[in-house]
Amino acid sequence: MQLRSLYHSERFLKIIFGLSLFIVLVMGGLAYKYIKELSESFEEVQEAYQLHIELEKLLSALKDAESGKRAFIISKDSTFLEPLLLGGIEVENSLKELKSLTIDSPEQQKNIAELEIKIENSLNIFEKTLQLAQSNEIESTEFITAFREGRQTMNSVRFKIMEMTTHENQVLGTKKEKSSKSLSNAPMLVYYVLIISLLILLLTYLQISKNLKNLKEKNELLETFKESTTQSEIISKHGNWIWHIEDNSFEYSDNLYRLLGEAPQSFEPTLENFIAFTHPDDLDKLTEQVNKMMENEDLPFIHYRIIQKNGTVKHFKAYGKVLMDSEGDRKLLGTTADITDEIENYRLIEERNLELERNNKELASFNYVASHDLQEPLRKIQTFISRLEDKEQDNLSSNGKVYIGRIKSSSARMRSLIDDLLQFSRTNKSEEAFEDSNINILLETAKHDLAEIISDKRARISSDSIPSMKIIPFQIKQLFLNLISNSLKYSRENIAPVITIRYSQVKASDLTNVKYSKHNLYHAICVKDNGIGFDQEYAEKIFILFNRLHNKNEYSGTGIGLSICKKIVENHNGYITAEGKPDYGSTFTFYLPVTS
Repeated sequence: MQLRSLYHSERFLKIIFGLSLFIVLVMGGLAYKYIKELSESFEEVQEAYQLHIELEKLLSALKDAESGKRAFIISKDSTFLEPLLLGGIEVENSLKELKSLTIDSPEQQKNIAELEIKIENSLNIFEKTLQLAQSNEIESTEFITAFREGRQTMNSVRFKIMEMTTHENQVLGTKKEKSSKSLSNAPMLVYYVLIISLLILLLTYLQISKNLKNLKEKNELLETFKESTTQSEIISKHGNWIWHIEDNSFEYSDNLYRLLGEAPQSFEPTLENFIAFTHPDDLDKLTEQVNKMMENEDLPFIHYRIIQKNGTVKHFKAYGKVLMDSEGDRKLLGTTADITDEIENYRLIEERNLELERNNKELASFNYVASHDLQEPLRKIQTFISRLEDKEQDNLSSNGKVYIGRIKSSSARMRSLIDDLLQFSRTNKSEEAFEDSNINILLETAKHDLAEIISDKRARISSDSIPSMKIIPFQIKQLFLNLISNSLKYSRENIAPVITIRYSQVKASDLTNVKYSKHNLYHAICVKDNGIGFDQEYAEKIFILFNRLHNKNEYSGTGIGLSICKKIVENHNGYITAEGKPDYGSTFTFYLPVTS
């Protein structure tokens, strides 16, 4: 009992915790020691490697000098003496580096001193044989003797370098054997002791916080879930209920009472008490559904109405599904939602649809009036004005002639306005059938309709080849007609219009004005001109109905053409943009989705 109480006491846990920390610190010190030894061993290997490299460089420089000397003797070409001249510098540098690397090795220092004498003798012999060769005394006994002596000296240099390399390898092997013995078991020892220490620490920590932490977390989760469920029920206007099948009892959530217009838990949660709120016209239907639920232990979606005590009628929707708990008891978990707002919104949508239908009929009547009743008196006005000009021209005063001109101009603008309004009303209807069409033919047809003004303005129009698309042919032709006509109308004075039509395909992700699209690709058709252009701040306004950027006395038009363009593109589930710069022209780009 005393040992158990000591184990569970706070003092015991503190002792174990402190002991674990001490072991960890000791292991840290040992690890630092071993790591330092490994680092020193690595540095020794690096130094030995560097020593080998310098010896190889030294030998290579001497070989290059000897080869250059032989090549010069054979060819008399002075360029072969360059390695001999540079070799002296490289030899000197290598000797300095070797002295620095072996400063802690007296034996190697002694070898370097001997090596330096041998190299000096070899270089002197190089110099002697070189002078004899330059004096053309190659065949002399002195040259041959010196040449043989040089070869012997070079061989002694090679043997000395090999001796130094062998010595360094022996020293390195001895150090490696010594360090291996001391480090072979160190990693596993450190690893095992560290793991044991960590396990002790972990067990100590778990023993301290286990019960309190678990209890605290569960309580917090339960509180959070309960509050979240309550808020969710209130916001989404639904309530939860549970039918315990085994004992045929019910549980109602607080918000289910609120949906019935009652205070939470204000009456006993029984089936009879709930059905008492049912609308009389829906009572039989709900009773039948509840009986099926009792029989089949399942509740598909059902709709019914209830009447609150204050007389308010609410529309409910309910659904239930059987679940089984860990003890094997079955329960039907149900949800009841107040869908009164949905029903009212649906009725409101139906009313607005009827109103929209009436407005469409009125618009159709307006189209008829605009195309017949309004144009008929307008034609008569234009006819009588024409007769006045033909027959009464000489009898009219100067003011009368001015007035006649204004009436004629106004009637012409009135006819143009009526025609554009009719055109706009037609493009408002997108029920025309989509069909695969050759866009290039539609473009040529639009250009043909504008042939006279194109010729008068000496305009040049170039276009890319555009693939066939599934579109409303009449509307796309009208789109080209309006955009080209717009470029011709707003051309600069005394400058022939140049209109360029380009085609490409773009990804929806690359379009800044398209945020959400069910299409991945778009056809991009760009109509660019060199006209008067416009300020970019008006890029959105120019598509508004009746909106004009210029005075009607400067440029003709009704302000409807670009509105028609936008409507046509929208009928095709596309987008249209405009870019402009005063006196540099404008660019209109419309995007039509690529459909399979």
